[in-house]
Amino acid sequence: MGSRLTVFAWAAKAYGRWRKRKMTWLAVGICAAAAALICAPLLMIPGGALMDSAEVHRILAPVMGEGKGFAVWHLIPLYPTLDHFYRLLVESPAFYQLFWNTVGMTAAILAGQLAVGLPSAWAFAAFRFRGRHFLFGLYVVLMLLPFQVMLLPQYIVLQKLHLYNHAAAVILPAIFSTFPVFIMYRGFTQIDAEVTEAARLDGAGEMQIFFYVGLPLGKTGIQAAVVLGFLEYWNLVEQPMAFLEEQARWPLSLYLPQITVSQAGFAFAVSVMVLVPALFVFALGQDALEEGIAYIGVKT
Repeated sequence: MGSRLTVFAWAAKAYGRWRKRKMTWLAVGICAAAAALICAPLLMIPGGALMDSAEVHRILAPVMGEGKGFAVWHLIPLYPTLDHFYRLLVESPAFYQLFWNTVGMTAAILAGQLAVGLPSAWAFAAFRFRGRHFLFGLYVVLMLLPFQVMLLPQYIVLQKLHLYNHAAAVILPAIFSTFPVFIMYRGFTQIDAEVTEAARLDGAGEMQIFFYVGLPLGKTGIQAAVVLGFLEYWNLVEQPMAFLEEQARWPLSLYLPQITVSQAGFAFAVSVMVLVPALFVFALGQDALEEGIAYIGVKT
């Protein structure tokens, strides 16, 4: 009887392990299929940038109503060419102007967010004061409000300050965004209170604790906020479209909508050039970004 129970127990454990392994492989398969579906458009971009205009037109003819059937895309061009990149980098001076507009806007926004957001995040994490929870809750509410809700008030304020149609109309509202404060606050809350108390006991002032304890130990949250901010403001569309009238002041993200479907190959080349800086920054800050996102789910 005892041997039978042992066999049954072993069989039950083996079945449980098999079922668990089966569910794991099923989950991996579903995630891989979803990832492939999401990444498919990104894989199409480099190939489209290297196709000549005739090949792109032939593939997209059914989409443009000039052919029958379905558009069948192939990742490797039949006749690779660099004509679209030559046209973009040599014959399109407007691209460079909008590119540097984007660089200037993004750098100014990130620098301003660090100057404004770092002290705010440290104050919420390191100090206990009356109304702290209410004020932080207000920050969260402002973070959840979409741009469309704030469009009219921002437009009125910018008009009164005579900043409409200036780069400051995009930069200043973004500097006071509450989202980087939230991310950096979560990073600062991971610092043990004993560390800051030990620094105070050793005679360190609050500014010294901020610079020599807070910033080094909270750098992961700061890096995550910078990476997320770069990815957001490098591809900014709604704010420049609403507050900038002159095309010479536009960022690069508004350059693509001006390209018609008949110039699809050229549009793919522009997309590659827009993606390269974002992918580079993402690759550099991937680890910090993962930890920063994990901080959001930590209850403090």
